[in-house]
Amino acid sequence: MVNEAACCLAGSLAGFAKTENQMTKRLAIVLAIAFCFHGVVCSSDPVSAKDKWTSVRSKNFLMVGNASEKDIRQVGVRLEQFREVFSRLFTNFKIDSPVPTTVIVFKNDESYRPFKLNANTSGYFQPGPDVNYITLELTSDVNSQQDPFAIILHEYTHLLVRNTSGNVPTWFNEGLAEYYSNFSITSDQKVIVGRPIAGHVYLLREKKMLPLRTLFQVDQKSPYYNERDKQSIFYAESWALIHYLILGNGGQRMTKLTRFVDLISAGTPMEKAFQEAFAMTFESMEKELSAYIQRDRYPILSGSFQSKVGYDSAMQAAPITEAEAQAYLGDLLLKGNRADAEVYLQKALALDPDLPMANASLGLLRVRQGKHDEARKRLERAVAASSQNYLIHYYYAYALSQEGNRDMETVMGMAPETAAIMRRELKRAIELRPDFLESYSLLAFVNLVTENELEETMAMLKQALAGSPHRHDLTFMLAQLYLRKQDFKAARQLIDKVTENGDAFLRERAQRLLTQLISVEEHLARIEKLKQEEASYSRAGTTPGDSSAATSQTSIERPFDPAAALRESLRKPVTGETQTQGTLTRIDCDAKGITFVVKVSDRMLKLNTDAFQHANIMSFSEDAGNEITCGIRKTQNNVVVAYVPLTGPRAKVDGALKSLEFVPPDFKLKP
Repeated sequence: MVNEAACCLAGSLAGFAKTENQMTKRLAIVLAIAFCFHGVVCSSDPVSAKDKWTSVRSKNFLMVGNASEKDIRQVGVRLEQFREVFSRLFTNFKIDSPVPTTVIVFKNDESYRPFKLNANTSGYFQPGPDVNYITLELTSDVNSQQDPFAIILHEYTHLLVRNTSGNVPTWFNEGLAEYYSNFSITSDQKVIVGRPIAGHVYLLREKKMLPLRTLFQVDQKSPYYNERDKQSIFYAESWALIHYLILGNGGQRMTKLTRFVDLISAGTPMEKAFQEAFAMTFESMEKELSAYIQRDRYPILSGSFQSKVGYDSAMQAAPITEAEAQAYLGDLLLKGNRADAEVYLQKALALDPDLPMANASLGLLRVRQGKHDEARKRLERAVAASSQNYLIHYYYAYALSQEGNRDMETVMGMAPETAAIMRRELKRAIELRPDFLESYSLLAFVNLVTENELEETMAMLKQALAGSPHRHDLTFMLAQLYLRKQDFKAARQLIDKVTENGDAFLRERAQRLLTQLISVEEHLARIEKLKQEEASYSRAGTTPGDSSAATSQTSIERPFDPAAALRESLRKPVTGETQTQGTLTRIDCDAKGITFVVKVSDRMLKLNTDAFQHANIMSFSEDAGNEITCGIRKTQNNVVVAYVPLTGPRAKVDGALKSLEFVPPDFKLKP
């Protein structure tokens, strides 16, 4: 039998204040995550909203649903109480986020069915860079034994950690999420945290523990994270370790766990952070954890709120129209990459053509579909109808950034009128919601591409990073700005930081930027050397190629060649690649990829890549234009390309493009 001996929380949960917790800094979600749903039970018609939908707004959540107002309020109270308990345990966590969370509460399985992940779902959490969604049903005949809050609280814990702690170890992230997944509160306001999870307890009895060194090395690519027969023990042991560190030994290790999180968040390597925080080795902790598991007595944390009035009375309820309900449902599906989103959005607009949320969501859907003219019209209409909504201003600017099939990594410029509108909309979004950092990121991109307001943009990013040091995408953007201003030392420091702490996608981009930085440094060094050589000729009263130069300047062994530095700066082809020079005439884009058509002598060379970012594209010439877009080139540029030749009867192109470098019109690849 598992002994659920009660432990007391320092300061006691009974002392929870009625007033709302004040936070001075708010953090945004780092990663743009969206669930791709499979095996979903869908209906052909939109859910009817005529049975009365209600919205209830609390401090941190917007609840909408077709359940009763009382039931919706209870959901809000439980979520607010969970946030409060979490914040009391980890006092250093700044858990407020500018990304809103909308909770859709369905009254029964019938109304929830079209939105489920699968037939057995009773609730799920769907995070995103602009809005988080929680969905759940209050009653379920199919899954009466499944608590929807277990899944929701697990995933919501991940969000709270991600908002504040950056790249914490996987074992800590999953263990903490499991620890909080069975948070409960009774009708008399008694809070219980840390109850043993039966499946984990059973598994730890039956299976051998993983060595802590193995546990600590698990990441999202590890078999222990992905393979069903291995992941169970990983989750069970991660939960047990977090449980021990929080509640074991009377909670004496809690302050050390907080110290460990602080060190990890500051970029300290995990083993060093662990030893510094806990003053012991992995092996010593492993012995303590093994003894804790074998003892099979897991304490719980319990306490009581004084009252739920501080949450419930502050909530504001209002009915919502059928059009608004359909818009929320459509946006939920849109942000989950569901194909049936348009059905609900069109239903909403049929009922209310000027509804801002429906127009904005449908505009984003049109962006995905490549229908940019309609996307612009929808978002202009949304902005006109809801000028105080920061997200709609941001969506409008984002839609404009995607026009012309622009690739955000390789775009070299944009139309001045488009950039001006984006800049205006993003500044308005920042004015309305200063802590929503996606607006800063996109504004920095616009200014970087157009070389506008660079100093102001750098100051803006530094201020944003001061409050959100874990936004490595903003650090990467700042590095690009330093590179643009040729401050190579500052750029390199920021690139190194992203390479060490960013996610895999950002690390790859940072490495490519570092390669470009090195190339530019070498290019400028060669130019400077050649300038010095030319100055030496001038002081000696000779010219390059003069026969007297060899005797008067013995240190100069070759004639001055202004194109030599550029030749040296070009990417060197690797084994299997062919390098040639020609004229870029057009870029063909379709669903199968991107084809660069280069005229070499009297031949049209067709070189293919699946995405702009998968080819190394650089410019050493001012005539390259402001952007790389699909279609016929207005200026047919002199380029040097490297590619892997493709042969055979089925080859429709001449090769796979590896690099394309714009060079001046008079440049020759070989002297």
